[in-house]
Amino acid sequence: MRRATGAAGSLVASVAGVAIALYLSGLALLYLYQRDLQYHPQSVVPDPARSIVPEMSAIRIETADGMKPLAWWAPPPEDTGPVIVYFHGNGGTVASRAAQARVFLDAGYGVLLAGYRYNAGAGGRPSETGLIEDGRAAVAFVRAQGFPIDRIVVYGESMGTGVAVAIAADRAFAAVVLAMPFTSIADVAQDRYWFFPARWLVHDEFDSRARIDRLRAPLLILHGEDDRLIPVRFARELLAAAPEPKEGHFIPGGRHGGLYSLGAGERVLEFLDRWVAREPRFAG
Repeated sequence: MRRATGAAGSLVASVAGVAIALYLSGLALLYLYQRDLQYHPQSVVPDPARSIVPEMSAIRIETADGMKPLAWWAPPPEDTGPVIVYFHGNGGTVASRAAQARVFLDAGYGVLLAGYRYNAGAGGRPSETGLIEDGRAAVAFVRAQGFPIDRIVVYGESMGTGVAVAIAADRAFAAVVLAMPFTSIADVAQDRYWFFPARWLVHDEFDSRARIDRLRAPLLILHGEDDRLIPVRFARELLAAAPEPKEGHFIPGGRHGGLYSLGAGERVLEFLDRWVAREPRFAG
Protein backbone atom coordinates (compact mmCIF):
# COMPACT_ATOMS: atom_id res chain seq x y z
CA MET A 1 0.00 0.00 0.00
CA ARG A 2 2.80 2.40 0.89
CA ARG A 3 4.57 1.56 -2.35
CA ALA A 4 1.37 2.25 -4.37
CA THR A 5 0.78 5.51 -2.53
CA GLY A 6 4.34 6.58 -3.16
CA ALA A 7 4.05 5.75 -6.87
CA ALA A 8 0.82 7.74 -7.14
CA GLY A 9 2.45 10.69 -5.41
CA SER A 10 5.40 10.55 -7.79
CA LEU A 11 3.03 10.47 -10.77
CA VAL A 12 1.13 13.50 -9.52
CA ALA A 13 4.39 15.35 -8.92
CA SER A 14 5.60 14.48 -12.42
CA VAL A 15 2.36 15.62 -14.04
CA ALA A 16 2.43 18.83 -12.02
CA GLY A 17 6.03 19.42 -13.04
CA VAL A 18 5.21 18.97 -16.71
CA ALA A 19 2.19 21.27 -16.41
CA ILE A 20 4.27 23.97 -14.74
CA ALA A 21 6.98 23.64 -17.37
CA LEU A 22 4.44 23.92 -20.18
CA TYR A 23 2.83 26.94 -18.53
CA LEU A 24 6.16 28.72 -18.09
CA SER A 25 7.12 27.89 -21.67
CA GLY A 26 3.85 29.34 -22.93
CA LEU A 27 4.43 32.44 -20.82
CA ALA A 28 7.92 32.86 -22.24
CA LEU A 29 6.72 32.42 -25.83
CA LEU A 30 3.94 34.95 -25.33
CA TYR A 31 6.44 37.47 -23.97
CA LEU A 32 9.13 36.89 -26.58
CA TYR A 33 6.93 36.64 -29.68
CA GLN A 34 4.10 39.00 -28.81
CA ARG A 35 4.92 41.42 -31.63
CA ASP A 36 4.57 38.54 -34.09
CA LEU A 37 1.04 38.10 -32.75
CA GLN A 38 0.28 41.82 -32.60
CA TYR A 39 1.56 42.96 -36.01
CA HIS A 40 1.14 41.38 -39.45
CA PRO A 41 3.64 42.83 -41.93
CA GLN A 42 2.91 42.96 -45.65
CA SER A 43 5.84 43.35 -48.05
CA VAL A 44 3.76 44.20 -51.13
CA VAL A 45 3.91 47.82 -52.32
CA PRO A 46 0.36 48.55 -53.56
CA ASP A 47 -0.37 50.89 -56.46
CA PRO A 48 -3.43 53.17 -56.16
CA ALA A 49 -3.79 53.16 -59.95
CA ARG A 50 -4.91 49.54 -59.67
CA SER A 51 -7.45 50.27 -56.94
CA ILE A 52 -10.85 51.93 -56.64
CA VAL A 53 -9.11 55.21 -55.72
CA PRO A 54 -6.86 55.77 -58.76
CA GLU A 55 -6.78 59.51 -58.15
CA MET A 56 -4.68 58.97 -55.03
CA SER A 57 -0.88 59.19 -55.23
CA ALA A 58 1.53 56.77 -53.59
CA ILE A 59 4.12 58.70 -51.58
CA ARG A 60 6.80 58.04 -48.99
CA ILE A 61 6.65 60.18 -45.85
CA GLU A 62 9.95 60.43 -44.02
CA THR A 63 9.81 60.24 -40.24
CA ALA A 64 12.04 61.98 -37.71
CA ASP A 65 14.03 58.76 -37.27
CA GLY A 66 14.58 58.19 -40.99
CA MET A 67 11.86 55.67 -41.86
CA LYS A 68 9.80 56.14 -45.04
CA PRO A 69 6.36 54.53 -44.66
CA LEU A 70 4.19 54.29 -47.75
CA ALA A 71 1.04 56.44 -47.82
CA TRP A 72 -1.70 57.19 -50.35
CA TRP A 73 -2.65 60.83 -50.68
CA ALA A 74 -5.38 62.85 -52.38
CA PRO A 75 -6.01 66.50 -51.44
CA PRO A 76 -9.55 67.83 -51.21
CA PRO A 77 -10.97 69.38 -54.38
CA GLU A 78 -10.71 73.11 -55.06
CA ASP A 79 -8.68 73.78 -51.93
CA THR A 80 -11.57 72.98 -49.65
CA GLY A 81 -11.11 70.83 -46.61
CA PRO A 82 -10.87 69.11 -44.41
CA VAL A 83 -8.41 66.24 -44.72
CA ILE A 84 -8.89 62.85 -43.09
CA VAL A 85 -5.69 61.18 -41.88
CA TYR A 86 -6.54 57.49 -41.65
CA PHE A 87 -4.53 55.07 -39.47
CA HIS A 88 -5.39 51.48 -40.32
CA GLY A 89 -5.19 48.36 -38.16
CA ASN A 90 -2.38 45.86 -37.62
CA GLY A 91 -3.07 43.82 -40.77
CA GLY A 92 -3.12 44.68 -44.44
CA THR A 93 -1.80 47.86 -46.05
CA VAL A 94 -3.15 51.23 -47.08
CA ALA A 95 -4.67 49.48 -50.11
CA SER A 96 -6.91 47.46 -47.79
CA ARG A 97 -8.65 50.70 -46.80
CA ALA A 98 -9.35 51.96 -50.32
CA ALA A 99 -13.09 51.39 -49.88
CA GLN A 100 -13.20 53.67 -46.85
CA ALA A 101 -11.13 56.28 -48.68
CA ARG A 102 -13.59 56.11 -51.60
CA VAL A 103 -16.44 57.11 -49.26
CA PHE A 104 -14.60 60.21 -48.04
CA LEU A 105 -13.22 61.25 -51.43
CA ASP A 106 -16.70 61.06 -52.94
CA ALA A 107 -17.95 63.30 -50.12
CA GLY A 108 -15.36 65.98 -50.94
CA TYR A 109 -12.73 65.28 -48.30
CA GLY A 110 -9.02 65.00 -48.77
CA VAL A 111 -7.60 61.69 -47.55
CA LEU A 112 -4.20 60.50 -46.42
CA LEU A 113 -4.09 56.74 -45.90
CA ALA A 114 -1.11 56.58 -43.56
CA GLY A 115 1.11 53.51 -43.62
CA TYR A 116 3.51 52.08 -41.07
CA ARG A 117 7.22 51.44 -41.00
CA TYR A 118 6.85 47.66 -40.98
CA ASN A 119 4.84 47.51 -44.23
CA ALA A 120 5.32 47.96 -47.97
CA GLY A 121 9.11 47.89 -48.03
CA ALA A 122 9.62 50.70 -45.49
CA GLY A 123 12.32 48.62 -43.81
CA GLY A 124 11.38 49.21 -40.17
CA ARG A 125 10.20 47.09 -37.29
CA PRO A 126 6.94 47.64 -35.40
CA SER A 127 6.72 49.21 -31.96
CA GLU A 128 4.40 51.64 -30.23
CA THR A 129 7.03 54.37 -30.26
CA GLY A 130 7.74 53.81 -33.94
CA LEU A 131 4.11 53.78 -35.05
CA ILE A 132 3.34 56.97 -33.15
CA GLU A 133 6.34 58.54 -34.87
CA ASP A 134 4.87 57.41 -38.21
CA GLY A 135 1.60 59.07 -37.21
CA ARG A 136 3.29 62.34 -36.33
CA ALA A 137 5.03 62.36 -39.71
CA ALA A 138 1.71 61.77 -41.49
CA VAL A 139 0.10 64.76 -39.79
CA ALA A 140 3.20 66.88 -40.43
CA PHE A 141 2.95 66.03 -44.14
CA VAL A 142 -0.66 67.23 -44.32
CA ARG A 143 0.20 70.41 -42.46
CA ALA A 144 3.06 71.03 -44.89
CA GLN A 145 0.47 71.03 -47.70
CA GLY A 146 -1.12 74.08 -46.07
CA PHE A 147 -3.80 72.47 -43.91
CA PRO A 148 -3.89 73.67 -40.29
CA ILE A 149 -4.61 71.37 -37.37
CA ASP A 150 -8.23 72.50 -37.13
CA ARG A 151 -8.88 71.29 -40.70
CA ILE A 152 -7.52 67.78 -40.07
CA VAL A 153 -9.64 64.82 -38.95
CA VAL A 154 -7.75 62.01 -37.22
CA TYR A 155 -9.27 58.60 -37.96
CA GLY A 156 -8.09 55.37 -36.34
CA GLU A 157 -9.20 51.81 -36.97
CA SER A 158 -8.54 48.92 -34.54
CA MET A 159 -4.84 49.10 -33.62
CA GLY A 160 -4.71 52.41 -35.45
CA THR A 161 -7.01 53.89 -32.80
CA GLY A 162 -4.09 53.67 -30.39
CA VAL A 163 -2.00 55.70 -32.82
CA ALA A 164 -4.84 58.15 -33.42
CA VAL A 165 -5.47 58.84 -29.73
CA ALA A 166 -1.76 59.33 -29.05
CA ILE A 167 -1.51 61.77 -31.98
CA ALA A 168 -4.70 63.66 -31.09
CA ALA A 169 -4.02 64.10 -27.36
CA ASP A 170 -3.53 67.76 -26.41
CA ARG A 171 -4.10 69.06 -29.95
CA ALA A 172 -7.20 70.78 -31.33
CA PHE A 173 -7.89 68.73 -34.45
CA ALA A 174 -11.14 69.19 -36.36
CA ALA A 175 -12.46 65.84 -35.11
CA VAL A 176 -11.39 62.35 -34.05
CA VAL A 177 -13.04 59.13 -35.27
CA LEU A 178 -12.23 55.77 -33.66
CA ALA A 179 -13.51 52.58 -35.25
CA MET A 180 -13.26 49.38 -33.20
CA PRO A 181 -11.11 50.93 -30.46
CA PHE A 182 -9.79 49.47 -27.21
CA THR A 183 -8.89 50.89 -23.82
CA SER A 184 -5.38 49.45 -24.07
CA ILE A 185 -3.64 46.51 -25.71
CA ALA A 186 -2.88 45.27 -22.20
CA ASP A 187 -6.60 45.03 -21.45
CA VAL A 188 -7.29 43.17 -24.68
CA ALA A 189 -4.37 40.80 -24.12
CA GLN A 190 -5.55 40.00 -20.60
CA ASP A 191 -9.05 39.32 -21.87
CA ARG A 192 -7.81 36.95 -24.56
CA TYR A 193 -5.02 35.23 -22.60
CA TRP A 194 -6.83 35.19 -19.28
CA PHE A 195 -4.83 32.19 -18.05
CA PHE A 196 -1.58 34.25 -18.12
CA PRO A 197 -0.69 37.55 -16.38
CA ALA A 198 -0.75 38.98 -19.90
CA ARG A 199 -1.24 42.64 -19.06
CA TRP A 200 2.15 42.73 -17.33
CA LEU A 201 3.95 41.28 -20.36
CA VAL A 202 2.85 43.75 -23.05
CA HIS A 203 5.57 45.80 -24.74
CA ASP A 204 3.31 48.09 -26.79
CA GLU A 205 0.35 49.05 -24.61
CA PHE A 206 -1.21 51.84 -26.70
CA ASP A 207 -2.94 52.97 -23.51
CA SER A 208 -5.76 55.02 -25.02
CA ARG A 209 -7.68 55.16 -21.75
CA ALA A 210 -4.77 57.05 -20.15
CA ARG A 211 -4.71 59.55 -23.05
CA ILE A 212 -8.35 59.95 -24.06
CA ASP A 213 -9.19 62.63 -21.49
CA ARG A 214 -6.69 64.94 -23.21
CA LEU A 215 -8.62 65.09 -26.48
CA ARG A 216 -9.58 68.59 -27.59
CA ALA A 217 -11.78 67.66 -30.54
CA PRO A 218 -15.26 66.20 -31.08
CA LEU A 219 -15.07 62.40 -30.83
CA LEU A 220 -17.00 59.65 -32.61
CA ILE A 221 -16.59 55.99 -31.59
CA LEU A 222 -17.89 53.15 -33.78
CA HIS A 223 -17.92 49.51 -32.73
CA GLY A 224 -19.71 46.30 -33.55
CA GLU A 225 -21.81 44.78 -30.78
CA ASP A 226 -20.62 41.28 -31.77
CA ASP A 227 -16.91 42.06 -32.09
CA ARG A 228 -15.04 39.05 -30.70
CA LEU A 229 -11.54 40.36 -31.32
CA ILE A 230 -11.97 43.59 -29.35
CA PRO A 231 -15.09 43.22 -27.18
CA VAL A 232 -17.45 46.18 -27.36
CA ARG A 233 -17.18 46.83 -23.63
CA PHE A 234 -13.71 48.29 -24.19
CA ALA A 235 -15.12 50.84 -26.64
CA ARG A 236 -17.87 51.75 -24.18
CA GLU A 237 -15.30 52.23 -21.41
CA LEU A 238 -13.19 54.44 -23.66
CA LEU A 239 -16.21 56.55 -24.61
CA ALA A 240 -17.14 57.00 -20.95
CA ALA A 241 -13.62 58.24 -20.18
CA ALA A 242 -13.52 60.75 -23.06
CA PRO A 243 -14.39 64.44 -22.66
CA GLU A 244 -17.34 66.06 -24.39
CA PRO A 245 -18.34 66.51 -27.16
CA LYS A 246 -18.53 62.82 -27.92
CA GLU A 247 -20.84 60.20 -29.30
CA GLY A 248 -20.80 56.47 -29.80
CA HIS A 249 -22.57 54.18 -32.25
CA PHE A 250 -22.56 50.49 -31.34
CA ILE A 251 -23.79 48.55 -34.32
CA PRO A 252 -25.97 45.45 -33.77
CA GLY A 253 -24.52 42.43 -35.55
CA GLY A 254 -21.25 44.23 -36.23
CA ARG A 255 -18.07 42.22 -35.88
CA HIS A 256 -14.43 43.26 -36.15
CA GLY A 257 -14.44 44.77 -39.62
CA GLY A 258 -17.21 45.13 -42.16
CA LEU A 259 -18.86 48.01 -40.30
CA TYR A 260 -19.16 50.08 -43.47
CA SER A 261 -21.49 47.48 -44.93
CA LEU A 262 -23.69 48.14 -41.89
CA GLY A 263 -23.90 51.90 -42.34
CA ALA A 264 -20.80 53.07 -40.50
CA GLY A 265 -19.69 55.27 -43.41
CA GLU A 266 -22.93 57.21 -43.31
CA ARG A 267 -22.57 57.64 -39.55
CA VAL A 268 -19.08 59.10 -39.99
CA LEU A 269 -20.18 61.53 -42.70
CA GLU A 270 -23.16 62.69 -40.64
CA PHE A 271 -20.86 63.31 -37.68
CA LEU A 272 -18.30 65.21 -39.75
CA ASP A 273 -21.02 67.31 -41.40
CA ARG A 274 -22.13 68.47 -37.97
CA TRP A 275 -18.71 69.22 -36.52
CA VAL A 276 -16.22 70.00 -39.28
CA ALA A 277 -16.11 73.24 -41.26
CA ARG A 278 -16.10 72.99 -45.07
CA GLU A 279 -15.15 76.53 -46.13
CA PRO A 280 -12.09 77.07 -48.35
CA ARG A 281 -8.69 77.21 -46.66
CA PHE A 282 -7.80 80.50 -48.26
CA ALA A 283 -11.14 82.27 -47.87
CA GLY A 284 -11.03 86.06 -47.82
